[in-house]
Amino acid sequence: MAPAAVFETPNINENFNDHRDGLALEATSDDIDQVNVLKAALKVKQGTATQEEKDVYEKSQFDVEKDKTQFRQYEEACDRVKNFYREQHEKQTVAYNLKARNDFRSKTRAEMTIWQAMEKLNTLIDESDPDTSLSQIEHLLQSAEAIRRDGKPRWFQLTGLIHDLGKLLFFFDAQGQWDVVGDTFPVGCAFDEAIIYPGTFENNPDSGDPIYSTKHGIYAPGCGMDDVMLSWGHDEYLYHIAKEQSKLPDEALAMIRYHSFYPWHSAGAYTWMMNEKDEKMLAAVKAFNPYDLYSKSDDVPKVEDLKEYYLELIDEYFPNKVVKW
Repeated sequence: MAPAAVFETPNINENFNDHRDGLALEATSDDIDQVNVLKAALKVKQGTATQEEKDVYEKSQFDVEKDKTQFRQYEEACDRVKNFYREQHEKQTVAYNLKARNDFRSKTRAEMTIWQAMEKLNTLIDESDPDTSLSQIEHLLQSAEAIRRDGKPRWFQLTGLIHDLGKLLFFFDAQGQWDVVGDTFPVGCAFDEAIIYPGTFENNPDSGDPIYSTKHGIYAPGCGMDDVMLSWGHDEYLYHIAKEQSKLPDEALAMIRYHSFYPWHSAGAYTWMMNEKDEKMLAAVKAFNPYDLYSKSDDVPKVEDLKEYYLELIDEYFPNKVVKW
């Protein structure tokens, strides 16, 4: 039997809004996904997508001409997302990212198995959800099951299961939504125009820094993505946990770390940072991306029917069972 979870209850009176609202975080995350889905669909419609992108993104089944309601929802999501990105782009500085990583390494926030973490995320985000949307566990299982149905390796299936578990960060050390969710990007060099809403970086102090504002900044061409400091959030948080405490292969770690790095894997920016390893990692991230955005189906996963299979999968790649969060 797994030991009981030791969970540090956040002080809801500190840091932001006097309350860590899990539903609000998930609503923002859904808006971000909706914008990314439609941006890709529009790219196909405009004839600028590759055949690979066409094959992937036709799953979105979004038709601007035929579905005016959905397009209005997209425009509204864009408005909400733009306000989110304005705050994220102003606050994701080199100084903040160094502090966030130092804070991450300085303490253990909780000790839980992967399944216990899934259950904890479920309660924190879904406990007051009034609608009929999937629970967090069901959503994670849906992604994993889509990968499993396509015959992908066991490590790939597990990656689908855990890829959003880093959202637990919101209930630990986060200062807001802006350092948990959202598209990611490098800090310490010029902010590329391929980043969503690039004009919202104007109030970021690093934009005027004599080093950080240059194209290469603190990096050298070909340095490799492993040595790049990406904006801190749930992807980086889980990546460092999995890197240090799992047996997942490099491809899985790349899927976790880079699946929100849209300027790189979707827009082709920051290729000057890449080394030989990154070519392989980029292919892995692109293989994972459809399962991140388009894994929804009519079938709601039956948690109890699937639990035993995924517990075995978790134990295979997290042999210590209990993970330090």
